Amino acid sequence: MSSTKNKLKNKHKLGFWLSTSLVVGNMTGSGIFLLPAALAMYGGISVFGWVFTTIGVIFLALVFSRLSKLITRAGGPYAYSREGFGDFAGFLVAWGYWISIWCGNAAIAVAGVGYLSTFIPSLKENYFLSAAVAIAAIWVFTFINTKSIRSVGMVQFVTTLLKILPLALLGTIGILYLNDDNFKPLNLSDESGFDAITATAALTLWAFLGLESATIPSDKVINPSKTIPRATIAGTIIAALIYIASSTAIMGIIHPSDLQNSAAPFADAARKVWGNWAAYMIAIGAAISCFGALNGWILLQGQIPMAAARDKIFPVAFKSVSKKGIPLTGLIISSILASVLVSMNYTKGLIGMFSFMIMLSTLTCLLPYLLSSLSEVMLYIRKKTDSRKLRAAIGISIPAFLYSLWAVSGLGIDIIFWGIILLLTGVPIYIYVKFKRQ
Repeated sequence: MSSTKNKLKNKHKLGFWLSTSLVVGNMTGSGIFLLPAALAMYGGISVFGWVFTTIGVIFLALVFSRLSKLITRAGGPYAYSREGFGDFAGFLVAWGYWISIWCGNAAIAVAGVGYLSTFIPSLKENYFLSAAVAIAAIWVFTFINTKSIRSVGMVQFVTTLLKILPLALLGTIGILYLNDDNFKPLNLSDESGFDAITATAALTLWAFLGLESATIPSDKVINPSKTIPRATIAGTIIAALIYIASSTAIMGIIHPSDLQNSAAPFADAARKVWGNWAAYMIAIGAAISCFGALNGWILLQGQIPMAAARDKIFPVAFKSVSKKGIPLTGLIISSILASVLVSMNYTKGLIGMFSFMIMLSTLTCLLPYLLSSLSEVMLYIRKKTDSRKLRAAIGISIPAFLYSLWAVSGLGIDIIFWGIILLLTGVPIYIYVKFKRQ
């Protein structure tokens, strides 16, 4: 009888493969399809940026997988930071991470429309139409997310399989068409080698945002203490292999001067190697990639404020859920903000708006990474755990923290300024919530 109850209980939850697809799907979004063009100005040295980012992200994945065993509550980076550093740190992380998510969702929707313009040219020419389609996409996937957590996971699983196929194709067969001259000289920028690697590492980090995805809806995961760590590590390694192989292939196929001006580098590379039919296939894969990532990130935009509201550090309205346990208030408010952001900025053009949003989203995501990376150490120090566990935590947490700090330095002063402004806007809300509690 108990086994039957467990089966029914787990029917609407995420297992290992659905959790892994959530991680891979959220990471393998719009970023990878546009990044080769952004990295082209640095040349072949950007491959080292990918490598350093992969190493740093693996340390972060280890941090989140370890924390998911210690803290099984929903909320991911927010729950970990609050447990380690208290309410205010938890609020800042939840606020920044929430901003990062709905800003990123607006950017992903816009990028998806950009790839659809390959088939519907009017989307590129008519800014109002492109904004309307982007907003429609946001609300279609918001509707899907109101159904059940498992339906979201199934959509994510299918779209993840479809979108990694073109990446894997270019990352394997495309390697055969590399031109060594495209990597000479190695550093095309005017910056030193270290500065160029730092800049490219900050850009490539956008492609890995979402590595913590499986930790956030932990209360919706089957056997979270085992499933979440495995899904987080597996998803990060799968995405890293796809990224490095496909990006290297793109840079080897397209000359740097042409790559810098490409609006669809993967489609252009496929066209150069296999012809127009391949370019259209890659464009379809890119569109699926964007909208699949949008589906996964909309799931998370309701989970973070719900977890914070349950802990009484976010407005109480965010903790209300539907009969199926879906945080409708957080989903709807987040999608409204993302829609407003698209409607206010669509006249600036797709690429300019996308670039600014991904950098801002990356910065506001780095604060949760910085604090989460030290939370385990703080927990062990507070509990006076034996020195062996503390040393093991330090060996993983410190490299993850230093990498996150290094990534912040590569984002530029303007982005850091706007990120701080957005974070500070949440302080009055925190004060108001604390006042209401008293």
